[in-house]
Amino acid sequence: MSRKTKVIAVSGVSGSGKTTVTKCLGDRLRNSESLFFDDYIWKDSPEDLVKWVKEGADYGLWNLEPLVKDVMTLFESVDPPSFILLDYPFSYQNQGMKDWIDLSIYIDTPLDVALGRRILRDYKNGTASEIHKDITFYLEKGRRAYEEMEATIKVDADYIVGGKLPVERIVELILSKLKEGVL
Repeated sequence: MSRKTKVIAVSGVSGSGKTTVTKCLGDRLRNSESLFFDDYIWKDSPEDLVKWVKEGADYGLWNLEPLVKDVMTLFESVDPPSFILLDYPFSYQNQGMKDWIDLSIYIDTPLDVALGRRILRDYKNGTASEIHKDITFYLEKGRRAYEEMEATIKVDADYIVGGKLPVERIVELILSKLKEGVL
């Protein structure tokens, strides 16, 4: 028996717009629930992302049990949602999660735009020194993780949408795909 609830993963680099798109998509899709990767504490998962990428970015090292458990709870609820939207960076790459995803969307945001958005988001009240430190880290080490996402997650997605588009346009494009029957 196939399940009625469909799971849509929204992936992209940090600053790509995953959270914003997931929230707006949730507002537009009736009977949907959203789960956000950053709302979880990831025990038994890589703590040093730079080291993790340097050592080969094994997505299986991420223990996603809390997220899987929440997805299962929604599946098994008395009145399950039609859609579960995941703000989730790994697309189909984690074996514990991949079989539950019906559609993976990658928000393809240029790295400079994603960095700019992240700086604006994370340093609203930050000092120039804090921003300088973050950009230095990004240039020296962190960018590698972004490039890993582009090389692995982007090509793994079912649908790629331009991240420089207005959020409402991105959501409209995703909704159009859903109406085309991609699920």
